[in-house]
Amino acid sequence: MNVRASVPPAYFDGLYARAADPWGFSTSAYERDKYAATLRALPARRFRDAVEVGCSIGVLTRRLAARCHRLLGVDVAETALARARESCADLSHVAFRRMQVPREWPDGRFDLVLFSEVLYFLSPQDIRGVAAAALATRAADGVFLLVNWTGRGDNPCSGDEAAQLFTEACAGTLRVSAALRAPQYRLDLLTPPG
Repeated sequence: MNVRASVPPAYFDGLYARAADPWGFSTSAYERDKYAATLRALPARRFRDAVEVGCSIGVLTRRLAARCHRLLGVDVAETALARARESCADLSHVAFRRMQVPREWPDGRFDLVLFSEVLYFLSPQDIRGVAAAALATRAADGVFLLVNWTGRGDNPCSGDEAAQLFTEACAGTLRVSAALRAPQYRLDLLTPPG
């Protein structure tokens, strides 16, 4: 039996120890275009309480902050969070916490939860667990936005599988109301039915 485990926090700690921006979040055209598409995919409103899971060094966080009254960025790598805190220091409504989802999840009621290229690092079981945690803290009008890279890798799940597992775990409560497939990534917006 092939058991796929979530990528451990030490992997990310090692990446950020070797490079301040290991995926080129602040410099790559791919990231810039994906961030723009991510923000366009959101419903046209301001969010009261938002969570960005996998915020890394805070590049997308800074852009997302303009759409939120309160925004919490979470990540497993403290080195990345230190950079995120620096880059968003002038944004008093933005906070950061080190958390390993789904074992840890923030308290509160959130009307936006953004998973930006993080779900495929989790095992199928942990993807279901993080969906359950997000659903348990979702505000009545809350939405989830999934961003998944669709390239090939040795992660526990592909981006397509991660999106499917997450949306299946939300079935009956949320539905995919908008989807975008770009050459290297996909976006799935989950909203209440109706």
